[in-house]
Amino acid sequence: MTTATKNLDSYLDIFPAFETSAAGHNVPWLRKMRANAFSRFCETGFPTTHDEDWRFTNVSAIARMPFRLAHKQVPAKSELEAVHFDGNGAQLFFVNGHFTPELSHMRQGLRVCSLREQLAKDPESLRPHFGSYLDVQRDPFSALNTAFAEDGAYIHVRRGMAVEEPIHLVFISTASDQPMMSHPRNLLVFEDESEATVVEEYVSLGGGPVLCNSATELIAGENATISHYMIEREHREAFNVSTLRIQQGRSANVASHSVLLGGGLVRNNVHPVLAGEGGECLINGLFVGYGRQHLDNYMHVEHASPHCSSRQFYNGILDGHAHGVFHGRIVVHKDAQKTDAKQTNRNLLLSDDAQIDTKPQLEIYADDVKCTHGATIGQIDEIALFYLQSRGIDEPSARRLLLLAFASECVGRMKAGAARNRVEHLIHDYLLSLEHLPGQSTGRRIETERSLEEVG
Repeated sequence: MTTATKNLDSYLDIFPAFETSAAGHNVPWLRKMRANAFSRFCETGFPTTHDEDWRFTNVSAIARMPFRLAHKQVPAKSELEAVHFDGNGAQLFFVNGHFTPELSHMRQGLRVCSLREQLAKDPESLRPHFGSYLDVQRDPFSALNTAFAEDGAYIHVRRGMAVEEPIHLVFISTASDQPMMSHPRNLLVFEDESEATVVEEYVSLGGGPVLCNSATELIAGENATISHYMIEREHREAFNVSTLRIQQGRSANVASHSVLLGGGLVRNNVHPVLAGEGGECLINGLFVGYGRQHLDNYMHVEHASPHCSSRQFYNGILDGHAHGVFHGRIVVHKDAQKTDAKQTNRNLLLSDDAQIDTKPQLEIYADDVKCTHGATIGQIDEIALFYLQSRGIDEPSARRLLLLAFASECVGRMKAGAARNRVEHLIHDYLLSLEHLPGQSTGRRIETERSLEEVG
């Protein structure tokens, strides 16, 4: 047994009391689901680098921590200025994994509430979808989330409904001296021909060792058009593992946008299944790592029906001793003829000590497809840098402009609107707030820890 799988005592202590008192504990099918998921987690333990899906990411730091379930707190509104979202759309705040109605804003005519509330009112409405798509057999963190799932966001958009304003879900981790964990679980159901945008944002108030292990199941009906944003900007002691599982119906169009700007160890899982003919999926992301951050992006795209297309574009910027990972896997099933899939990963390394592991991967079992993949790794273009300096721009400003241009490739793939504006401002402010950037393209290491602490 490996080191990572031995440290389960704290979970074995916590789970019995949790399952008898958690929301929905008296719902037989949910209680059975939790028990089966916990049994699976105990069977597999935490993943190790011997597991192919985790070969570039060592989670032993998570496995060693004696995490306890985080308690609900209500931060002062003055602490939440940085997560304020302009607009009149629904805003749901979750503090340490618990819904906080005092901070939230609902919208009339739209079924958006906490998962706990829906479990109390109508648990059978969740049964057709809840837990039907997340792969607890393959992913230990999904199993752990399912075992401890009791709160998160529940969104149900009716057939033909177009939600104009983004639905903003904010997950806040508060300061703690002891290792604390939360397991937000989101269920997003969009019926046929509906249209909506959802923003999941993960932030920290204060420091301390915290684990946020979230899972989102997104179901897009026929001809639905959905945009999903995942923004992660927690402090440098935070562990964040997020899983987005997308189930697409016929001719559904889903875009997933991920922006990773914080966290000490981050794992971003995106798993779309194009289950209906003619579906389209965009997987778009940006990760920026400084200091000793570890940012892992794992993409698993399944083409299960014919005439579907998918596009993956991920850009990474790494400095200091940061470690980035892009593991992109496209699986084309044998019945998915006329598949059109493309995968691209581009990376900038700003120091000699920064590291990127990139693994584009294709598994094709059909014979009439068009699939491509590729990855590039480089440094700031010295010719472009010289050109900007020759126009009177000082070197640090010129470097920032080039980094912003590189990051803006991600923003350019987003639809115009409030969600895109928020992402653009966050990226712009984050890059400009970094005081130290590399001074030479040779990769001379520049200390970035102080500026990172100010950002975090």
